Amino acid sequence: MASTKATRLFRKTTRSYEDFSYKKLDSKGFFLTSESRSSILPLALTKTGDVGKDYEINSESVEYSGLNFLKSNKSVAVQIVGIATVALLLVFGLTTYAPETQATKSPAATQTKKSQPALPATLVTSPAPIFQLPPPPPEIIKTVKAGAGDTFMKLLVKAGADRSSAHTAIGAMRKTYHPRYLKRGQKIAVKLQPISWGVKTGEFIGYHFDPTVEESIKVSRLENGKFSVRKTKRILNRKDIRISGSIRSSLYVAASKVGMAASTLADLIRLLSWDVDFQRDIQKNDKFNVMVERLHRKNGDFARWGKILYAELILSGKPIKLYRYESKNHGVEYFDEKGRSAQKALMKTPINGARLSSRYGRRRHPILGYTRMHRGVDFAAPRGTPIYAAGNGTVTYAGRKGGYGNYIRIRHNGRYATAYAHLKGFKRGVRKGRRVTQGQVIGYVGSTGRSTGPHLHYEVHVNGRQANPLRLRLPSGRKLKGKELKRFAKTRAVLDGRLASLNGTTNTRVTSR
Repeated sequence: MASTKATRLFRKTTRSYEDFSYKKLDSKGFFLTSESRSSILPLALTKTGDVGKDYEINSESVEYSGLNFLKSNKSVAVQIVGIATVALLLVFGLTTYAPETQATKSPAATQTKKSQPALPATLVTSPAPIFQLPPPPPEIIKTVKAGAGDTFMKLLVKAGADRSSAHTAIGAMRKTYHPRYLKRGQKIAVKLQPISWGVKTGEFIGYHFDPTVEESIKVSRLENGKFSVRKTKRILNRKDIRISGSIRSSLYVAASKVGMAASTLADLIRLLSWDVDFQRDIQKNDKFNVMVERLHRKNGDFARWGKILYAELILSGKPIKLYRYESKNHGVEYFDEKGRSAQKALMKTPINGARLSSRYGRRRHPILGYTRMHRGVDFAAPRGTPIYAAGNGTVTYAGRKGGYGNYIRIRHNGRYATAYAHLKGFKRGVRKGRRVTQGQVIGYVGSTGRSTGPHLHYEVHVNGRQANPLRLRLPSGRKLKGKELKRFAKTRAVLDGRLASLNGTTNTRVTSR
């Protein structure tokens, strides 16, 4: 076959037939080119058949044919060497710089990877966190103080309660504490529940107050909109206190100087008023000696003064002693050393802290201008001073009566009656036919009727006729006998011992707090 002659060879591959052309290089091999490829593939073929038939690859002749080809075609050899060199450089570069490139990838990617939390090595078995709502805002407590003419409704509405809820709350409290007992100066803490933080008002949910230092009342709203009432009593600690002093001008001034509380002084005057005329009987250098309870809360804070356990008044060297005694049938009473009750049928002076301004007898009338019989005694006192019933009895008159002004008359029994004139006003509930007890407030000092100034005109009627209250011999009260007298004697001994333990250990002067 000539060297210039080209013959086409069809070689069967795995999937298709490729079209080859070949040139005869020498007697041993051919140079084949593939029309479907751009590169040259030198192969040494051994002829096994005619042209157009398959040829076998002779591996032994591949190397020889390739070398002869390169020697005869130096430009091709240079190209092959260049391509090989470039390939080697590329492989070397990728091998050397790939780790660096991988380590110095974009900083953002590195930071993102570092910022991801590390997963635990073991399986997490704890429950997923539960979302909790924020706590509700705290309750708002507003404190209001009762003034003259105030009511529970007015105070609750003033603090922010709606009228409907306030009315329901007051109605629920009525059985435990009647609203009309509200006193001037009483403090009430009103509770409101705001709907969000920062709000200064809210839904009315209740209130609480202390009617006394020993009691507390709490009114609370329930889920159904109604109100519950809870009354609690506080336990107070009691301590005996001895108060004594010498009188220079009056019992009131002397007792105030040594720190006796006004409430204790009022009780002392009321106890002694059965036997003592504080305008005529008190003399300079007379003495008093009192043992009274002082009540404290658990934390030691002063709560109030308690009961008088023992009272002694020495008038011109003659002592009057009274002991506190409590029995099942008669309650609390005061008796002298022999068991005779301090309470008489009538009080000589049914008013505290008053000055005797006019006695019983003939006098020149300050308004009419002529002399006439004054059938009572007058006690000058500030307007509004309380007036007490002189004894147990029934009100037979309560109203306006000519020159007497506002006037009250009380029948105590078939023989005795008392009258009170020139009153500013009557105590609520005092009217004709009403039963009153000794020492109960029935009215207040005024200057109604024919009067030149605020004072009490006091009369005692015996068998329907006025008598001098200051000279009247009044019947004594109850006298203890038998077993009850023996029980009183034991109580008296205990009180004497408690009083003796305070002698020399308690200062004469005390404070009211």
